Amino acid sequence: MNELYSEHPVMFKNNPLGFIASLILCVVGVGLIIFLVWHLKNKASKLIVTDKEVLFEQGLLSKERSEVSISSVRTVKVKQSFFNRIFGTGTIEIYTAGDSPEIVAVGMPDPNKIRELIKN
Repeated sequence: MNELYSEHPVMFKNNPLGFIASLILCVVGVGLIIFLVWHLKNKASKLIVTDKEVLFEQGLLSKERSEVSISSVRTVKVKQSFFNRIFGTGTIEIYTAGDSPEIVAVGMPDPNKIRELIKN
């Protein structure tokens, strides 16, 4: 299997105001806890696109893996706010047969590249 894309969600680009606020709160001590929890949550999620499948992993101690064959993907939806478009991040939703998405990956860098990789 040829790995085409493998990324964790980004912190600063996805929420720059929250990132700056947590850094400012680090002086008080509360921001360090917020920053650490946020960092661990981002590192616990990973989206991998290969030439045959899309794999989304979540969790640190207990893992949840969602695997979708690229041939069964019906729709790839990219959601981006104004700030997401400026910083090049967004939410990826991958649909197969149902009305609800099989995979939802929030805060992924280069979401349009992911959509193109899956559709081609």
